[in-house]
Amino acid sequence: MTLRRHLLLSISLGLTLGCAGTKPTATPPAEPGALERVALVHGGAGPWAVAGYRMGEHALQQLGLPRGSFKLEVIHHSPAQVQYTCVADGAAAATGASLGKLNLSLVTAPAPEDTATTFRNRDTGQSLTLRPSASFVQRFRDVPREKLGEAGRTVLTLPDADVFETVAP
Repeated sequence: MTLRRHLLLSISLGLTLGCAGTKPTATPPAEPGALERVALVHGGAGPWAVAGYRMGEHALQQLGLPRGSFKLEVIHHSPAQVQYTCVADGAAAATGASLGKLNLSLVTAPAPEDTATTFRNRDTGQSLTLRPSASFVQRFRDVPREKLGEAGRTVLTLPDADVFETVAP
């Protein structure tokens, strides 16, 4: 195990286990290789792509689908601006959805505040729409390029509510 993976696992376990007698956090343990998976799909693991990854993991869990399922449909709505479209690549890295499988699509939205991703189980019709939380947008909107990797690592360890929120149906 590389030192980097060991540190991520240690941080993740510490956040998950917490202190005795305290409530567990809403932060899922970081999957070993999560940042690498995002970087493989996206070319880097900046905060917006990692947020998409976190959203995709959450959606798979909520919909009861495995990564790579053809039953999953992912529709990402955002302006045609790199920062907001990065979320789609992160969601693809987490879920295995892709343009080639025809289960990933990008819909141009008029404004940044319209950024949201819908995950749908094609068999059951059950769906979940998630968007970056207001606190996430405020904190990570204008991260300098040289700090993107560091910010992505931070996003991997934040509680879900600090990264994304559910859009009411």
